[in-house]
Amino acid sequence: MARTRSMTSIDAEISKVENELSKLQEKQDALIAQLTELQKLKQEFETKQVMDAFRKSGKSLQELMTFLDV
Repeated sequence: MARTRSMTSIDAEISKVENELSKLQEKQDALIAQLTELQKLKQEFETKQVMDAFRKSGKSLQELMTFLDV
């Protein structure tokens, strides 16, 4: 036969699970912030690469825009 649980033990387990969820949410938030920063750094790096290539190409802005079909 299954043992009945007290309201206190159930409340304690609920509190424990809520605490674990809170910690996981904090970790997720930190990882999202880290990911966002890394994506920003990557985009800045790629932008610099494109600008360097554009400057080295000797092409005009209009030629670049035509090439990109914008």
